[in-house]
Amino acid sequence: MGKMRIEHTEILIIGAGPSGSVAAGLLRKQGRQVMILEREQFPRFSIGESLLPQSMACIEAAGFLQDVIEAGFQYKNGAAFVRGSRATAFDFRDKFSPGWGTTFQVQRADFDHVLAQAATKAGADIRYRHQVIAVAVDGEQPAVDVISPEGETYRVSARFLLDASGFGRTLPRLLDLETPSEFPVRGAFFTHIEDRTVPGSFDRNKILITVHPTYQDVWFWTIPFSNGRCSLGVVAELSRLEQYPGSEAERLQALVAETPSLAGLLANAVWDTPVRKLTGYAANVKSLWGKGYALLGNAGEFLDPVFSSGVTIAVKSATLAADAIAREYAGEAVDWQRDYADPLRRGVDTFRSFVESWYAGGFQDVIFHERQSPDIRRMISAILAGYAWDLNNPYVAEPRRLKTLEQLCAAG
Repeated sequence: MGKMRIEHTEILIIGAGPSGSVAAGLLRKQGRQVMILEREQFPRFSIGESLLPQSMACIEAAGFLQDVIEAGFQYKNGAAFVRGSRATAFDFRDKFSPGWGTTFQVQRADFDHVLAQAATKAGADIRYRHQVIAVAVDGEQPAVDVISPEGETYRVSARFLLDASGFGRTLPRLLDLETPSEFPVRGAFFTHIEDRTVPGSFDRNKILITVHPTYQDVWFWTIPFSNGRCSLGVVAELSRLEQYPGSEAERLQALVAETPSLAGLLANAVWDTPVRKLTGYAANVKSLWGKGYALLGNAGEFLDPVFSSGVTIAVKSATLAADAIAREYAGEAVDWQRDYADPLRRGVDTFRSFVESWYAGGFQDVIFHERQSPDIRRMISAILAGYAWDLNNPYVAEPRRLKTLEQLCAAG
């Protein structure tokens, strides 16, 4: 048996999704040599189609803004919520924090491919269908073993390793970094449909979040695309989803049928795509970094899809990691806990407090309350727009304030 071939790169990234591609763009701007190992062939299906405006700044910093704008995705300026007879909407342009107030709703297969192509154009070496099977981080430099599409096994060493593998969670699996999430085990049924909504019945510039009329912890997303189709999904604890007989498609359709506003909106929809299932997606890790490596986006932690925070957390993690790497190359001492993990978790914890409050019902009471303070609405709008790291926002600086707000709304 011949000796294993060994390659070297400055920065090795596992995964060409949003966090990996944006990190590559930022690092190429620094002049770094970047290799990305991607298990799949792009374009490939991925869930999480509704972006938040805050992510646009990260995409812009990576040099990919023109590529995304010219791709023709559905414009998005906010989020609409419906629970029974009550409805409310947030326009993200009317928000507390400065910055982007609009973004896009995207088919992720196309969006991720656009970003990956932009990373290639920027000079990153992306290798599709190359799968990482082993990793070593105890040597002088991190190294991974890889299987190519042709079946060859080779090794790549790097000065720094970034895991952007998303739900694949490559390093957490191979380095035993996984730790249970604090969230209950929830599942999602989802598909893409031709929605055929009646003109004027649906604001296609906003994601629609609909609460089940009986169960406040069961909700649906309806994400319109620019081609007359939309992403439709339901999220609930597994025990709730399993109460319904039949296939995933029959269960999703039964839940929609129980929700009058959504059933009416989609009365003419064509269900022409298989329904997929995702369960136990909430995940966490013991640490977001180690010697010579860091975890980006979903590879580190995934909360819940309710506020579409996944891509924003992913690209924010890419910018924080790229900044820390730039400082290391400049000869500065970098504390990855203080300079990367803690700042990233601050925003994640803000989202977490809102997600927990959503499922408990308190945040729903806040947003559907009939007498809302315009100033507080703008602070909430900023967080829903992804500005979960803006410490000038009282609800970011002290997420516990949300509990006080819930109590005020509950008192009338």
